Amino acid sequence: MIETIQYKTLKWLDITNPTEADYDVLLEQYHFHPLDIEDCRGTTQRPKIDEYDDYYFLILHFPYFDKDNKNIRIREVKIFWGRDYIITVGKAHWVVKKFFDEVQEDLAENDEETQEMMATSDQLLYHILNRLMLETNTLVQRVGAEVDLINYDIFNRRARTIIEQISVTRRNIILLNTTFKPQLRVLHMFESGGIKGFVDPELIDMEDYWGNILDQYQKMFDSIEDFGELIEGLSHTFDSLLTNRTNQIMRVLTYFSTIMLPLTVVTGFFGMNIEFPFVANTTAFWVVLGSLVLLTVVIILYFRRIGR
Repeated sequence: MIETIQYKTLKWLDITNPTEADYDVLLEQYHFHPLDIEDCRGTTQRPKIDEYDDYYFLILHFPYFDKDNKNIRIREVKIFWGRDYIITVGKAHWVVKKFFDEVQEDLAENDEETQEMMATSDQLLYHILNRLMLETNTLVQRVGAEVDLINYDIFNRRARTIIEQISVTRRNIILLNTTFKPQLRVLHMFESGGIKGFVDPELIDMEDYWGNILDQYQKMFDSIEDFGELIEGLSHTFDSLLTNRTNQIMRVLTYFSTIMLPLTVVTGFFGMNIEFPFVANTTAFWVVLGSLVLLTVVIILYFRRIGR
């Protein structure tokens, strides 16, 4: 389904769940390269920007949380960028669709800010990317909050809960890291002037805007790397805590076994089915019992003295 927003000469086409008929429209009316159309059909493309004589084709990756609001997933944003059009194709990030609907409503109300944004395709593309950056930054900050929560709970929660939190957060951070790293190269092409765009530099200097996008992305990438180091440190700390707790348990069990061992030997000796000289004496039981108690006290005092 193709939805269209038009303001003066600029069009924004949003194609959600495209069909073969929609792809035919792109090929026949806009004459896009067949390989770009093939990339639109796929779902596992790497971030890139292809430059042609009259348009650019972008594939960018942006994260979102799944339905359980727990694990991060990655969705591709595919954009055809021409002088007088922006075309977003496929099941793009939900932010793109939401922004599309907002722009449509604002133009219907003659919003001046939105009209200014729709003056050129370069400005429209910047605002689309900026909206995606803002949403991504919110997600990254949430991951940071989860790392802080683990840092707080690591001494207070049960081991199973902490292990699950660390595993999920570490997975999310790794996924963000592998998503951001290759995409930095693509965004550097905007800021360095490798991508010229279509607006006259004398009217609008877009390099400052592209630099803002890159700065936001670089800042988020740096935060993700910091979160990765923190979660690794917390994981090692938690492993040390588990080891210490295990040692404490083994220490108690060793105390108990050490105390019980001589008592077991004595009771086993007197439990043999043989005749002892004083077995008929009723005071023998209390003598043996007293000896066991005395032996226990001696062992406990010995452990306390050596500080074990």
